[in-house]
Amino acid sequence: MTPAKKNVKKVVLAYSGGLDTSVIVPWLVENYGCEVVCFCANLGQEEELSGLEEKALASGASKIYIKICARSSSPTTSTRQCWPARSTSGSTCWAPASRGP
Repeated sequence: MTPAKKNVKKVVLAYSGGLDTSVIVPWLVENYGCEVVCFCANLGQEEELSGLEEKALASGASKIYIKICARSSSPTTSTRQCWPARSTSGSTCWAPASRGP
């Protein structure tokens, strides 16, 4: 099935660095001709984040933002760092509480 091509200029992708998200970056660029910005929530998985920035950029992303969302000693602080958002499909994803890095 061919995707309905709309005038897409920029996509923000919840990026893990795994096979699925690493393959979808160049696919989005090729099929939509859009800029892909990756976002990764750091929930304390330090070893999995090693090389993530290089991998995202090598796959064709224009930028990657890694937001530290690990639980802190204060529950109030940790709930302000990330908040749930709804995607267009209705599934829950996590978005940064602040804009930019």
